[in-house]
Amino acid sequence: MKLTSIIPALDLHYFTILLVAGLCSPVWGEITSLDAGNIDDILNNAGVALVNFYADWCRFSQMLHPIFEEASNVIREEYPDSRDVVFARVDCDQHSDIAQRYRISKYPTLKVFRNGMMMKREYRGQRSVVAIADFIRQQKVQPIKEMKSLEELTTIDRSRRSIIGYFEQKESENYKTFEKVANILRDDCVFMAAFGEISKPERFSGDNVIYKPMGENVPDMVFLGSLTNFDLTYAWAQDKCVPLVREITFENGEELTEEGIPFLILFHLKDDTESLEKFQHEVARQLISEKGLINFLHADCDKFRHPLLHIQKTPADCPVIAIDSFRHMYVFPEFSDLSVTGKLKQFVLDLHSGKLHREFHHGPDPTDSTPGQEEKEVASNPPNSSFQKLAPSETRYTLLRDRDEL
Repeated sequence: MKLTSIIPALDLHYFTILLVAGLCSPVWGEITSLDAGNIDDILNNAGVALVNFYADWCRFSQMLHPIFEEASNVIREEYPDSRDVVFARVDCDQHSDIAQRYRISKYPTLKVFRNGMMMKREYRGQRSVVAIADFIRQQKVQPIKEMKSLEELTTIDRSRRSIIGYFEQKESENYKTFEKVANILRDDCVFMAAFGEISKPERFSGDNVIYKPMGENVPDMVFLGSLTNFDLTYAWAQDKCVPLVREITFENGEELTEEGIPFLILFHLKDDTESLEKFQHEVARQLISEKGLINFLHADCDKFRHPLLHIQKTPADCPVIAIDSFRHMYVFPEFSDLSVTGKLKQFVLDLHSGKLHREFHHGPDPTDSTPGQEEKEVASNPPNSSFQKLAPSETRYTLLRDRDEL
């Protein structure tokens, strides 16, 4: 009798220990599986979402799964509100429509969303729990510096683009729009804001937002639209924060290359700002209609010596303008011709038409030959693409397709 009474007591005691242990164990983060039915609702209601686009057969995806889950666990303890930070995943084989919607070209791809909007810069860092968790913490840092005095504007860094907001109340709809825009463009501009009495001298006819370009003597620009209109405010800020001509570096080269459109690059010495300004001016004057069809970039001659050598140039030859189509590189004949109306645009149009590629292999087109001159086919070997080497690596990703560039 004593033995039979002891055993149930032991079972009850064991069950109690398991229950207490379960209640005291940390809350494990949950990876949300996205599909066509829930993706918009989940992402639209997430402050920050990190979405893993994967395929089960991809070995890199398989390696990332446990790391991604553990990073989610770490972040969930710091941000317990399930709408604050969301870790999610999309099985691209099962949901190819979603993969196409977000132009997934490699596995795994980690994309960042804010309130439903996909950020241009995806996560390309180290695939470790620490690195992914640190990345999310950085995304949660407030992107707007609150000014305690307008005198702080005298110490603003004019080597960076800045957007300053002057608001009556921090709880206003105008500021909520400003904050949403700042979260999206946090990597491209410095955002600052002042409120109440501090901002009053700058609020002549209501809340006010201005853009301070780079440079000491460049005039400010005022936003004239409605701050309650997010699309209008974001479009204005993006136009100011993201320059038409961007600098390519080894840090952003993979991202720029993956956009999949050719590069028009000015190679210039770091201190040669005059050539850069001329290039920026002519791109804006001649090529604004080509935006989205070609990337306008500038590169430090010393840092990118290898691409220069590829086209038989050295830093001593800079400034040099070239196109990299991701198959071949083509050199703009003379930098001094940059300001000749239509010259730079024709160079780009010749890329699109295939003329640059054709002439490198077969010599000038017949229409470009001197009348009466005997035509000879001139064989040549255009330099291979140099920047293609900055594209996503097969040692980190499963690439879905090879691009067919000019």
